[in-house]
Amino acid sequence: MKFSTLGCLLAMALGAVRAAPIGPDELTDMAVKGYRLLSLAEGVPPVWKTEEEKLELMRSNVRFFDVTEVYDQEDEFVHRQSKSLASATTFPAPSHSSAVTPILKTLSTTNMQSYLTTLTAYNNRYYTSTTGKAASQWIFDKITELAGTRSGITVSKFTHSWAQFSVVARFEGKSSGPVTIIGAHEDSINLSSPTSGRAPGADDDGSGTVNLIEVFRALVAAGFTPSTPVEFHWYSGEEAGLLGSQAIAKSYKSKGTTVKAFLELDMSAYFAPGSKEVIALESDYSDSGLTSFLKQLIDTYSTLDWAMDTACGYACSDHASWYQQGYTTGMLYEAVTGKDNPNIHSTGDTTSVSGFSWSHSLEFAKVALAYVYELGI
Repeated sequence: MKFSTLGCLLAMALGAVRAAPIGPDELTDMAVKGYRLLSLAEGVPPVWKTEEEKLELMRSNVRFFDVTEVYDQEDEFVHRQSKSLASATTFPAPSHSSAVTPILKTLSTTNMQSYLTTLTAYNNRYYTSTTGKAASQWIFDKITELAGTRSGITVSKFTHSWAQFSVVARFEGKSSGPVTIIGAHEDSINLSSPTSGRAPGADDDGSGTVNLIEVFRALVAAGFTPSTPVEFHWYSGEEAGLLGSQAIAKSYKSKGTTVKAFLELDMSAYFAPGSKEVIALESDYSDSGLTSFLKQLIDTYSTLDWAMDTACGYACSDHASWYQQGYTTGMLYEAVTGKDNPNIHSTGDTTSVSGFSWSHSLEFAKVALAYVYELGI
């Protein structure tokens, strides 16, 4: 989730300039000692930080990529050049409303509330905690249950070096081709006490997580079989530096996997009381062609208007991991920054806060389902 963009200047002050790329021996030695390798700003070589220093950066609203597990000597070049890799992509206008609209009517806020009640009952969903791992297991089990005996659907764990795994659910296409991906992050954090503090994470990002679960359920029930593959991702470790999404995006890039588009849902259930209710579109780490397509989806399938958000800042959410690998990316956000949820990363991120709205979150689920169907069919 989002932090304020003042972090970039602070990151520059806190980072140390490196004279040479980091070699395999240094990576191993420093990781064994408990250090984390952080990319703090565009065009700046990554630096080593202790876990406590990393936490202090997070408390100071500094966003970063934790590249400890994914770094190689080419990464510094890739991160410096990433904005040139993702050019505007052209998508056809939405054209399947006769098929999509009936499925949208089956989306259930009651179901989403039930899913979220389970997820927020965990003490926290921090990526290294036992409850974080348990939460990812629950998501895996729930998606497996919803997939049932349907052929052409697989549900898998993408494991990491930490406790919590990421979850990937895939609809095989009628033919091979570029995969359409939609993602959310399953972890939560209490910045005062990450490993043991209470972090219900109802909005950040429980809301996006349950949106995806419910969209997946509705598509399975409708017998959705895409022309090209579609994947649903629930990422581990977003709050600690986009860990899970970086690992998966880099894996896909290394394997040469082609991706039609990637969409992130990170927080969808809050807008400031008294403010205009909108679906915000992130302006950075986003492909302009995909953003134009998302505007069309909102106009076609949602009761809400869209609004462009201000820049979300360096490494602001999981779509940045895919953008850094050169893929076509976009992100929907619950409100224009400043009208979003001020209670995240604490014990206060619950469904009971004024401004939390299931009807608002439902609109994001509708657009998410339309995105999957229109691009996958």
